[in-house]
Amino acid sequence: MLTTFAAAVPATGDFLRFENLGLSPIALDLGFFQLRWYSLAYIAGIIVGWWYLLKLVGQPGAPMARRHADDLVFYATLGILIGGRLGYVIFYKPLEYLDNPGDIIRVWDGGMSFHGGVIGVSLAILFMAWKNKLNWLRIHDYVACTIPFGLFFGRLSNFVNGELWGRPGDVPWAIIFPRADEQARHPSQLYEAGLEGVLLFAVLWYLFWKTDARHQPGKLVGTFLVGYGLARFTVEFFREPDSHLGLLSLGMSMGQWLTVPMILGGIWLIATAKGRADQAKPQANAD
Repeated sequence: MLTTFAAAVPATGDFLRFENLGLSPIALDLGFFQLRWYSLAYIAGIIVGWWYLLKLVGQPGAPMARRHADDLVFYATLGILIGGRLGYVIFYKPLEYLDNPGDIIRVWDGGMSFHGGVIGVSLAILFMAWKNKLNWLRIHDYVACTIPFGLFFGRLSNFVNGELWGRPGDVPWAIIFPRADEQARHPSQLYEAGLEGVLLFAVLWYLFWKTDARHQPGKLVGTFLVGYGLARFTVEFFREPDSHLGLLSLGMSMGQWLTVPMILGGIWLIATAKGRADQAKPQANAD
């Protein structure tokens, strides 16, 4: 299995240095108050995702009404924050946070897991669907179409922060991240923004607007799971593994192992979607 792509490259002046890009993790600094791009990425992802969800819900045969979509934004936001943080704690640094449990709530210091966020949002959807007696799987389909926005903004903020850099590489666009070392590295954050954000959104957009996928419960969310899983699995070959974890069994990173159940689950949802199509009866979507 491929674990490295190129030998380490010394800083010879041939590669762009991150600090020369003039980027700062702080978007607004008023002295007494700082607003970071990382926070803005979450806000932008939620707002744009909400806007797009309303566009989707406005189509005939939607599984929920406008009022349900508005409620879902609140529940999903909690799911993202709580699930994302607990996922990071459990998957990446369980022992460290066991020693300092008070640090778990310090979300402003960074440390969020997308996989944990997915679990949190899924639980939020299940609760909202149960509360309003709606089809939870079809709601998952619609929400899945909005997630690439958050992924795109989030990965861009990772790049602006100069974090989650890639492995050493000698491609012309490699960048030297001083917080890592003096080696030129893949800007893997931008790879993820392109694959998980732009490309995955385009695939889901086509399936929703140009096919009958939204009438086959599970097909869109299944496509999202497979698409994200494959994109993340691939980019992990270019992304530097977490220093405290390194590579795990079979030479795979934690990020890759976490995508395996997503890909398998997504394949199953896609393969069985047509069998659930007759359950997707049109529901009123007006308040």
